[in-house]
Amino acid sequence: MSPHTFTPAHAFHLEDVAAWNIETDVVIIGFGIAGACAAIDARLAGAEVAIFEVAAAAGGSAQLSGGEFYLGGGTDAQRAAGFDDPVENFRAYLMMAGGPGVDEARVDLYASHSLAHYQWLKDQGVPFKGTYLAGKWPEPPTDDELIWCGSEAAWPFRAAARPAPRGHAAQFTGRGAGKVVMDRLAGRAGQLGAQVHLSSRVLCLIADRENAVHGVVARIDGEARTVRARKGVVLASGGFICNQQMLRQYAPLALAVTGMPLTGGNDDGSGILMGLSVGGTVTHMEQFFVTKTFFPPASLVKGIFVNARGQRFINEDAYHGRVAQYAIRQEGGRVWLLVDNATFGRPHSFPAIPIAAVGETWAEVEAELGLPEGELQHTMEVYNRHAAAGADPLFHKEPEWLQPLTEPPFAALGFGPQDYPAVTFTLGGLQTMPKGEVLDATGAPVPGLYAAGRVACGIPRWGDGYSSGMSLGDSSFFGRQAGRSAAAVLRAG
Repeated sequence: MSPHTFTPAHAFHLEDVAAWNIETDVVIIGFGIAGACAAIDARLAGAEVAIFEVAAAAGGSAQLSGGEFYLGGGTDAQRAAGFDDPVENFRAYLMMAGGPGVDEARVDLYASHSLAHYQWLKDQGVPFKGTYLAGKWPEPPTDDELIWCGSEAAWPFRAAARPAPRGHAAQFTGRGAGKVVMDRLAGRAGQLGAQVHLSSRVLCLIADRENAVHGVVARIDGEARTVRARKGVVLASGGFICNQQMLRQYAPLALAVTGMPLTGGNDDGSGILMGLSVGGTVTHMEQFFVTKTFFPPASLVKGIFVNARGQRFINEDAYHGRVAQYAIRQEGGRVWLLVDNATFGRPHSFPAIPIAAVGETWAEVEAELGLPEGELQHTMEVYNRHAAAGADPLFHKEPEWLQPLTEPPFAALGFGPQDYPAVTFTLGGLQTMPKGEVLDATGAPVPGLYAAGRVACGIPRWGDGYSSGMSLGDSSFFGRQAGRSAAAVLRAG
């Protein structure tokens, strides 16, 4: 090609393409879970597929995950463990978890096809043991499958939907089952004949004057190549947690709390910029996942979180990501987890958590933390009195996790940004139809362009309602939709 500066934010004009270096039916940008699933179903639909992955191997951010899929509607693992979770119940939880602006059509499609998608994952070779692990775990430390992985049993979610565990983790002993998931799905895409280009960065889209997408420019072996997509292009390149400029523009709070982005390293927002370059629109760009996992040990859930005023602000039995969302909003980020001798422990995920204060009385802890005199003592008196009666009228913590904090010595574990770095990733992205079509500002599809995974805004679009497994569930399911939609296109020329 002639010398040209290519950037994701500007599409290359179709009329300037002298010749196509590569031709295929469906181009997929990114070989994480959304891209792999898009490739599988596009190939099963009979389309030729070419995948372009900037990294030297498949996997993306999904390979760093716990390998959990958020599924419900009465899976065999749920039924075997004695949990009743009909589709309408599962849908009710997803609707609440989706928060303001929830995409009802997307939720309906996912909830009604959850069981079929679970079987599809098995058919592709993802292993599930079918066993239930009781307790409160961010991901199973054993090779068991079914766990509680959200706020299902916590207020206010339990009032909207009957609680049921919905985290379905791929079989793997210990943490990190995401690699098993991606090995199976990426391998399956290759077996089906998808052409994979690793260490290949897509530089921009190729579009005509009406913004219809016809292909991409990709850098392969150091050279810019034009790639024609006869049917369509699927963006599956991840979110924008690694793009400081986009974080400043769209999600400044995420930028402020970022400690350890949960990413394969390439969530640079390039796919979102490509979508914008041809008239696509974005939504919920300020939303992000954040967590500072504080259990196990489960005894810490019986502690209480307080802010710089010495006051509680959340029911501590909620999902750890929801707790973290509330924590980062507290004044000055000053937050502590208060425990007594009976509940003391250090989070397994971060045993280096600092002990900010210790005392034989809560008054001593209050003074050492520099809190307003009497406020923490009042908080503890109210909490302990109600906890002794098995109640929490202020925040509705479940009785299972209520225990008076009365056994000295007492301690405050640091939970602020300077104490415990957060893990984050973005939730906002391109606005799409449930079947994957990227939408423009009028709500019309951008011809030839589809998106799935964190490059698009899916079901998890509210940090306060996120549950572990929603990203893998959403990305795999809607990746399939995008792949099938692109493969079905009949386009002249």
